[in-house]
Amino acid sequence: MARASLNKGLLDKATLNRRALITGRVLTADRVVAPPGCEIASIIVQARPERLDELEAEITALPGCEIHGRDPRGKLVVVTEAPDAGSLGTLLNTIQSLPNVYSAALVFHAIETA
Repeated sequence: MARASLNKGLLDKATLNRRALITGRVLTADRVVAPPGCEIASIIVQARPERLDELEAEITALPGCEIHGRDPRGKLVVVTEAPDAGSLGTLLNTIQSLPNVYSAALVFHAIETA
């Protein structure tokens, strides 16, 4: 009986839905509460080999991006940090849409807790 009233009290304070659970956020009536920490990811970028220097400069100009590996055949390993999964997805789409990029694939993702 006490457990049922506790659960009802928790549900009254927050609305849980699939998106809130996937992104690690709890939606309340007042605001969205983000989880502590940040999202860390590695992205493999396949690009035109003759344009790697130019592309590397464009990627490192993006917020939170660093190049940690480079293959002269046209591959870059990008490590990035973003405040949430939505920002990380936006960053991945931005890299994919850069000129001379053939593909950009997320190969590692972790949530760093504060």
